[in-house]
Amino acid sequence: MIKKAVWIAAGMLLAVQLTPNTVAADSVKPIYQGVSEELFQTYIVGMGLEELGYEVDEPTVAQMQASFVAVVNGDASFYPAFWWPLHKTFWEQQGGDAVWQRAGTLVENSLQGYLIDKATAEAQDITTLDQLQDPELAKLFDIDGNGKADLYGCETGWGCERVIEHQLDAYELRDTVEHRQGGYFAIIPDAVERIRSGQPTLYYTWTPLWLSGVLRPGHEVVWLNVPFTSLPDGRTEEDSTTVEGIGNLGFAVNTQHVIASTAWLEANPVAGKWFELLQIPIDAINAQNMLVNEGEKSDEQIRQHARDWIEANQAQWDSWIAEAQAAQ
Repeated sequence: MIKKAVWIAAGMLLAVQLTPNTVAADSVKPIYQGVSEELFQTYIVGMGLEELGYEVDEPTVAQMQASFVAVVNGDASFYPAFWWPLHKTFWEQQGGDAVWQRAGTLVENSLQGYLIDKATAEAQDITTLDQLQDPELAKLFDIDGNGKADLYGCETGWGCERVIEHQLDAYELRDTVEHRQGGYFAIIPDAVERIRSGQPTLYYTWTPLWLSGVLRPGHEVVWLNVPFTSLPDGRTEEDSTTVEGIGNLGFAVNTQHVIASTAWLEANPVAGKWFELLQIPIDAINAQNMLVNEGEKSDEQIRQHARDWIEANQAQWDSWIAEAQAAQ
């Protein structure tokens, strides 16, 4: 039986005083934030390292920012789903490129944004988020009876919540829209049920994720545009927030990366090359996430999803393995 991942509190991680130069060249300690939707990528990265001769531990679980601290401090070897530029502020807070590295690009074209049910969008001609400045339109999405639209939003600590909070001010929505937060995977099923039952619903999401396979943009739901790009920390990624065929989603189009400390990568060039080479198509992650949503979410089932993906892409996989081996 696969060993259950150990939950580590941020305070415990911070208390472990390993220096960034502490590395273990023959042992790899993955870390991720405990959501089943990230375990697929974590296992694929680890399985490649096993083929390359590393002993790979079962992934440890920690909150996102605690995972970043663990990587920087050497308590963990890698984190598999670092979003750029969404997590740029966290990157800089922990020392930037001198301390840790984004190795290669694991996933391209990850989108984020706001959506509403298609029925309400068409009935009320709602196409942009700032239309919810209108109290009468906002009231359609009110759940708790206070007259404001309830936005199923981003979990605290993920980075997307900072963008949402910034934009509620930038688009003058504080008086009419309320940001509902909590465990994302605890609150979002309620949004799904509301839309299925024909109730007006406003929510934030991202891709890749199973949600856009259940609530399909253009079918059950539609993306909302924003009137102009406004991002926290003075960021100005105007061009990269606009997606062809959709419009300006308000969030930069992101890439996802495996991250590891600079010291660990210097001591493990084969692993570093592997991180650099490996790529997982966003459609493959979406398809696997649908299996998770349908109930195949045990560690062993997700491990099997990873094996199946490797087998389906064996020739490319073998090529990456050979190239990574040559890095020694």
